[in-house]
Amino acid sequence: MSIMNRLREKLMVEFDPTRLDVVNESELHAGHRNSPGTGESHFRILIVSAAFAGKSRVQRHRLVNDLLRDELRGGIHALALATVAPGEAIPPGFSGQG
Repeated sequence: MSIMNRLREKLMVEFDPTRLDVVNESELHAGHRNSPGTGESHFRILIVSAAFAGKSRVQRHRLVNDLLRDELRGGIHALALATVAPGEAIPPGFSGQG
């Protein structure tokens, strides 16, 4: 299973999101220093879930990072996160994906 599919599956199961965008941006970083060149090293994730309601941005990111610990240790070089509760605004840079 690809890293992107593992990310999507874990996030769906754990957070039951109303919206989940997992975008592979690795091609934008090909040849950059420290990029592993695997084609699955840089991701941008937007997740909208009731699980984030009442939690700070730091708490939300910790929940996601803890869930994806193995993937982060095993090849993901960069992960941009937008963790949003229903009814909150989608941050700029994440709204046009899906």
